This record gives sequence, structure tokens and C-alpha cells, in this order.
Amino acid sequence: MKSPVDKLLKKNRELIHSEMMKVNSHVQRDEKNSEWIINTLTLEGYDVPFRFKRKKQYRNLKGARVNLTYYAGMEKVAGFDVEVMNVVRIRQV
Repeated sequence: MKSPVDKLLKKNRELIHSEMMKVNSHVQRDEKNSEWIINTLTLEGYDVPFRFKRKKQYRNLKGARVNLTYYAGMEKVAGFDVEVMNVVRIRQV
């Protein structure tokens, strides 16, 4: 039986799956003019922020181990292109 992660990876070749990643920091903030909450994670060994949106607050993941399915993206900040990882699926282990 295939897991949901296997199905996602088969559908989209750009997705990356990582397991047992340690969360260094987790910040949640409201998106302007929207009901979404933006969650930003920094992971041990990575300089790139990992982002995902939810309609409700998420439990604090600082110090936790997580499995992530994500893809790379670019975002403009103060006129500069910054690489971000857009999280499709997150699971605390």
C-alpha cells in the first residue's frame, strides 16, 4: 500500500521529502488581509526558511523532529530574490 507521501512524490517530481528534521525555530503570524496564518520554520543544517499556511494556529514545533514534503520557491524581499521552501505536508515524529 502506498503512503500519501509516495503518491505526492509520484505526481510531482519537484517535491522533496525529508525525514527526522530538527526544528530550530517556529514563528506564526497572521497574513495581511487574509484569514491564513503563515508558519515559518528554520531547520538544523539549513539556511533556508520553510513556510506553510494554516487557517488555525499550529502547535509550537521548536525542538521537535518533523517529516516534511516541500518544494523550492523564490520570494522577493526588499527587492532581492530569496529562496524559500514551500511545505506541502508536515508531520511531527
